[in-house]
Amino acid sequence: MDSFFVNSLYTVSPQLTISPRIKQNNVRRLRISSFAATTGNSAKNGAVLRPLQLPSNSRSNNSALEQLDIERGVCIPFRKYSPESVRNKVLESRGAILSLISRGVEIVLSLGLYWSALVYDFLVGRDEEVVPFRARQLRNLLCDLGPSFIKAGQVLANRPDIIREDYMSELCILQDDVPSFPNEIAFSIIEEELGQPLEAVFSRISSETIAAASLGQVYRATLRATGEDVAIKVQRPEIEPIIYRDLFLFRTLASFLNGISIQKLGCNAELIVDEFGEKLLEELDYTLEARNIEDFLENFKDDPTVKIPMVYKQLSGPRVLVMEWIDGIRCTNPQAIKEGGIDLDGFLTIGVSAALRQLLEFGLFHGDPHPGNIFAMRDGRIAYVDFGNVAVLSQQNKQILTDAVVHAVNEDYTEMANDFTRLGFLAAGTDVSPIVPALEAIWQDSAGKGLADFNFRSVTGKFNQLVYNYPIRIPERFSLVIRSLLTQEGICFTLKPDFKFLEVAYPYVAKRLLTDPNPALRERLIQVLFKDGLFQWKRLENLIVLAKENVAKMSSNPALAVKNKQTQRNWKVEKKLDLTDTIKDGARLFLVDEGIRRQLLLALTEDSKLHIEELVDVYRLVEDQIDIPSVAVEVVRDFPTVARDLLLSWSESVLSDR
Repeated sequence: MDSFFVNSLYTVSPQLTISPRIKQNNVRRLRISSFAATTGNSAKNGAVLRPLQLPSNSRSNNSALEQLDIERGVCIPFRKYSPESVRNKVLESRGAILSLISRGVEIVLSLGLYWSALVYDFLVGRDEEVVPFRARQLRNLLCDLGPSFIKAGQVLANRPDIIREDYMSELCILQDDVPSFPNEIAFSIIEEELGQPLEAVFSRISSETIAAASLGQVYRATLRATGEDVAIKVQRPEIEPIIYRDLFLFRTLASFLNGISIQKLGCNAELIVDEFGEKLLEELDYTLEARNIEDFLENFKDDPTVKIPMVYKQLSGPRVLVMEWIDGIRCTNPQAIKEGGIDLDGFLTIGVSAALRQLLEFGLFHGDPHPGNIFAMRDGRIAYVDFGNVAVLSQQNKQILTDAVVHAVNEDYTEMANDFTRLGFLAAGTDVSPIVPALEAIWQDSAGKGLADFNFRSVTGKFNQLVYNYPIRIPERFSLVIRSLLTQEGICFTLKPDFKFLEVAYPYVAKRLLTDPNPALRERLIQVLFKDGLFQWKRLENLIVLAKENVAKMSSNPALAVKNKQTQRNWKVEKKLDLTDTIKDGARLFLVDEGIRRQLLLALTEDSKLHIEELVDVYRLVEDQIDIPSVAVEVVRDFPTVARDLLLSWSESVLSDR
């Protein structure tokens, strides 16, 4: 120790398709997207799945999980959480059963006393005036009951379908910062996972924790072999049995609340517990977090403005995670960011774009981007840490979200309400007609304010009232989406109070609609450009202007110039709005699709006049963005495919006429 010192599973079904995410021969996740949302037939799209036929008792216990898989479009064949596995783990010994009974009595007494106080407040007519006190009392109660309840409180802080808004506001300040456990225990766990003494791997490790949370704590250390600084995340001792025990009790209590839950939320209370249990057990396994980091590294590998820490898998295990140390300024210290000479507009633009890419492009997003988990690098990049809580949006979910945006733009509120059913907010078969006027009022009021006054928090506040008044349940992954957007918008407003979130978000979405070759997005673009059968010329012009704005902002970002200088690498960054694929696809559709061809010709002759002026205006917007010879070459190259499609279309029409 002389040189070591301490200092500061499925079968085929026609409804669902499967797309595996496989890394190094390990099955990671199986993403299922609806057959309708994919192109081609089932043979082209790979294996098609349905749940295996389970024994009747197992089938009833897993019905909630099966419902979640179908609703999310994401199947996890080797899940850590299931009601049976939790039950078996908790009831494996006589001592465990006695501990379970003792814990159950503690929970029932604590929550029962709190519930009795609420009933008393109601009976004496003071329930509204004591809300702030009771909300604080609930927050303190959850802290006293331990890590499982702290995590539950953090979930409730984003669930307006379960708890009223004034209680949510109090729970929002519920942080899982708790006293750290002794270094001796932490270092012992690290040595157990490493299989060797600390001094053999690290030349230096901090004597105090950098951060302490309900599930673990973090140290800073230096690798002996390379001299690199790393962050060591170590799990609290003996926490897994506590979590399993509490999850068993949660689900047992939830079974008594199914009647109320179905009435208020349209689903069993067990389903909500299962969602929570899945995420909590995922956070307990640091090998899953290591894989999440690898996925984020892969997604952002070509983005020079986003920093994801490297993970040292050979030094990591289920209870210990060793990562690259991020030397940046936490967003919990906005004053330091402002004083650090960082270009705020550039940094915030990067942050919003990175968040939207996670949600709409990758479908894998950081579920807990609070200010302590986001860093401003001194070169202007954004860095993320803590990937224990991530969420997946399937291709199906992403397409439905895009549909909802399109329906909002086109003011089709009935279809917008149906999108909520397809996403799992409403139970299948729910009559959406009472919800349509409320959705219309929320959107009209928010959209009418324009970009300058629009913010997600005001919209979410109105949506929370809607959720509380109707049998709407917010699925866990979407509560994380809402929290992610609200948190990052809050960071933006803290750093720059006049920052316009949508002024960055809109251009990104416009660029994706115009340039992404995904057939589903092409279809949504057509839906946006046509309303009630009429072509929206002004909308097309706005999309082009916004998309050009996105390209200009990202290509001129200061972080990019610094990164190029540091790495001596010329990162591929778009300087112009590349519409080559869009023009090619548009030409193909015009030639092959009779309906589109008719609509476009009508667009040029609407209102008994030729719309040449509008066409010229659109061309002027894109003429400096398009390399005409290159586009012509691409169109010529694509001609054989277009000719084949045209011939097939013609032959189908001839055969159908007969």
